[in-house]
Amino acid sequence: MFSPIITELWQQSFSKGDLLYKDADISIYADHELDEDESGTILATKNKIAVSLHPQLAKRLDLNSAPISDQSFRQKLTEHNIGLHGADYLFYFPAGAAAALAPQSRTVRQLTTADKTTFAEFCAVSSEDDLDAAYVELDHWLVFGAFEGDRLVCAASMYPWQESKLADMGVLTLSAYRGKGYARDTVHAISRHAASLGYEPQYRCQLDNQASVSLAISAGLIQFGTWDIILPTNKTDIFL
Repeated sequence: MFSPIITELWQQSFSKGDLLYKDADISIYADHELDEDESGTILATKNKIAVSLHPQLAKRLDLNSAPISDQSFRQKLTEHNIGLHGADYLFYFPAGAAAALAPQSRTVRQLTTADKTTFAEFCAVSSEDDLDAAYVELDHWLVFGAFEGDRLVCAASMYPWQESKLADMGVLTLSAYRGKGYARDTVHAISRHAASLGYEPQYRCQLDNQASVSLAISAGLIQFGTWDIILPTNKTDIFL
């Protein structure tokens, strides 16, 4: 269903280092390439849980006892006072779908530095919470916007994610123009362009952001899984 660019990247990301535990439901690796400020990550797909840990954290958790389940692993994190950032949904287009998206009838185009004033006006009437959540920036690798007349009403930006061929996407629509298809059309335009450059669009959002989930579905994206970051509450203690 998904491009090999997507599946192979995630498989490689969660199979590096020392294999600590593996069964049909969960795999856990100690990744020696992680820095001390990277405690680990958890990928949950329909059929499997994959965990990548900093070796020192893996040692601290003492994962020698088997069997290990998703529930028992998370319980170990709780016992050691280790929290999670909060999972994101991961959405992707089916293989080949982004490149085949139809052009929009309304005005949606690529934004450049020549749109600096227009983009600044767009940001000025957006809330700080919306700007922080969307993370749409004019200086990102790829930026598209939808217009009503001369007014920018929706913007999306992308940047290559983790030095891969995935292009992570943020989208923001002015509140008065939501629910009118501007965001969907902008997602389609930027995704089609990214695909023409050899990138797979990646759409992430928090689990409780129902509006963002609805946008992903309406744009034709399909849920791949959830991805979470392990955040020790006391790194000095964890990495002793």
